[in-house]
Amino acid sequence: MSSREWEEFGVRRRVWGDAVALALLSTTVPVALAVPVEAASRAAVRPVPLERHFDNTAVSDDTRPAEADFDGSGGSLSAQDLAAAGWTPGRSLTVQGARLTLPRRTPGEPDNVRADGQSVRVRGHGDALAFLVAGTGGGEESGTGAVRYRDGSRSSYRLTAPDWRGGPLATKAVALPHVNTPGGQLAGKTKLYVVTVPLARGRAVDSVRLPVNGDLHVFALSVRPESRGWTGSWAASSSGYTAVGPWTDRTLRLVVHTSAGGPRVRIRLDNTFAAAPVRIGGATVAVQASGAAPRGAPVPLSFKGSAGPDLPAGAQEFSDPLGFDVPADSNLLVSLHLPGTVTAAPVHSLAVQQSYVSEPGDHAADAGPDAYTSTILGWPLLTGVDVAGGPGSVVVLGDSITDGEKSTRDANRRWPDLLADRLRAQGAVPRYGVLNHGISANRVVTDRYAGDGVSTDTGGVSALHRLDRDVLAQTSARTVVVFQGVNDVRWGASAEQVVEGLREVAERVRGRGLRVVAATIAPCAGEARCTGAVDAERSAVNGWIREQAGAGAGAAVDGVLDFDAVLRDPADPARLLPAYDSGDHLHPGDAGLAALADSVDLELL
Repeated sequence: MSSREWEEFGVRRRVWGDAVALALLSTTVPVALAVPVEAASRAAVRPVPLERHFDNTAVSDDTRPAEADFDGSGGSLSAQDLAAAGWTPGRSLTVQGARLTLPRRTPGEPDNVRADGQSVRVRGHGDALAFLVAGTGGGEESGTGAVRYRDGSRSSYRLTAPDWRGGPLATKAVALPHVNTPGGQLAGKTKLYVVTVPLARGRAVDSVRLPVNGDLHVFALSVRPESRGWTGSWAASSSGYTAVGPWTDRTLRLVVHTSAGGPRVRIRLDNTFAAAPVRIGGATVAVQASGAAPRGAPVPLSFKGSAGPDLPAGAQEFSDPLGFDVPADSNLLVSLHLPGTVTAAPVHSLAVQQSYVSEPGDHAADAGPDAYTSTILGWPLLTGVDVAGGPGSVVVLGDSITDGEKSTRDANRRWPDLLADRLRAQGAVPRYGVLNHGISANRVVTDRYAGDGVSTDTGGVSALHRLDRDVLAQTSARTVVVFQGVNDVRWGASAEQVVEGLREVAERVRGRGLRVVAATIAPCAGEARCTGAVDAERSAVNGWIREQAGAGAGAAVDGVLDFDAVLRDPADPARLLPAYDSGDHLHPGDAGLAALADSVDLELL
C-alpha cells in the first residue's frame, strides 16, 4: 500500500476496528456499507480547518452555565471572565511569539476539539507549532501527533497539556477566577496554556495530525514564524507582577542598552502574569542624550498600524518595523503612554538602571526631559528590542549575578553587556546580540513567584517554567548560556535536583536546534545561607557540569564555562576572590563581572 493508504488504514482501524478496516481495503466491499457518521468524519484524512473538528464546549455564559461541559462533569470557563481578560471570541493575540486566533464562537457553542487523531489544515514556515490547550483529566494530558510538510516529508511531536484546574499557574497563558457549573459559579482558578513543539526547520507545513487523547483539548493552533531578518539587541524577563504607581495618564520613559545595532527597530511588550488587559496609548523610540533627554525628537512606533495596542492578559505585541538607526552599545529611550489607570504591571525589577515617569499627559513624543519628574528602577511591560539584520542572538539564562546585582548603576557593567562588547570587537565568530534573561533570586527547579497575582516577590518563576518564553521564543536565538543553581542549593535543593533541572533545560534547548553552554556555579562561602553543606551540593553540581566538557558525543551540553574557577579564591576555593567580591560574598562586583565576560571562549557561542 502507499503511505496515504496506510494512513487511511490506520485511522479506519482505530475508529471502526480491524475487521471493518481490512474490509474497506478490499475491492469487494459494498458501496452501501453502513458507517456511523461521526466515525466517518473522524476518519477522514483530508485536512480541514480546526474549527470544523470542534466537538466540545468549554465556555459558557454566567447566566447559562449548563450550556457547556468542558470536563465531562459540567464544569466550564466563564465567558465574562475571558472577556475581562481581553480574550474575546475571534480575537487574534500573540503568546510566546505565536499568533493564535481564539475560536469565533458564542458561549454555549462548540469551541474546542478533543484530540482524537484529527487531520488539521495548517500552513506556514516556522520553528514551532503553537497550541492553545488544556487538559481535563485531572493531570497532565499527553499524546503524540504528526506534521506533514509540503514536500511530503513528516515529523512527529509530543504534546502535553496541563490540567485546566490543577495545572501550574507559572506556565499558564491566562488564568481566570471562576469555574462555571450547572449549580452556579464557584471561585477557583481555571487556566489555558500555550504549548509549543518544534518543527523541522526550512520546511513548509501542510497539515497537522492531532494526538489521540480525549482529555487533551485544542482551541487553536498555528505555525510560529521564525524571526528571520531580526537580531535581538536587548531583552529582559518579566520577574513578577507588582503594584505600581498607581499611574493614571502617565508616560514611562524606559532606558535600555543595546548590544547590536541595525537600520530598523521593533519593540516587544508583554502583559505576562496579568489578569486584565493594559492599554498602551502610544510609544516612541529615541537615542538617549542624558537622563530623560533624547538625542533628537523621539520617533513614533506603531502596532499593526495603530498608535498603541490593547494588550490582553498574558499576551504580547511587537511593534511594526520602523526605519530607525539603532547604534550598538548605546542607550535607547522607549516611551510608553498609559492613558488609563495602571495599579499593577509585569516588571523586571532589577534594572540596575534609572528610568523615568512623567507628569500626567502623553509625553512620549517630548523632545525634552522636563515632564519626567519621577524615577523608577525597574522595566515594566517592555521585554525586548530587536534590530534588522545581524547574525542572531546569544541568550543568557541566569540569576542575580547575570542580572547585574552589585554592578554600578547606569553603567551597563553586567557581564552579558561586557560579553557583547567583546563580540563586537572581534571577527572570529558572528557578532551576536546578547539577551540578558537573568532574574535576581531566580532558581532552576522551583518558583519564587507563583506566576499569578500581585506580589512583592520578583524572583520569577523557575528556569524550567520560563524557558519557553525567555529562551525558546526569543528573537533569532542561536546559543543559550545557562548560569544558575546557586539559589537552588542555598534554599535546600540537592545537587541531584539541580542537575536534573539543568539536564531538562539542555534537552529542551537542544531539541529546538539551539546550542547550550553551561556555566559552573560560583562560590559563596561567607554569605549567611552558604554553609558547608550548601557548598558540598554546589561542588557536586559543578562536578557534573565539568564532566560534560569531556563527554564527547554523549555530553548533555555543547560547551562548559568554568565560572567557579574564574571567581574563586585559590587560597579558599569555597569563597570569592576578595578582589572580585562585592562585599556580600555572594555577588561579584564590577571587577568580577568583567572577569566572567573576559573568560568566555567565544568559539563556544
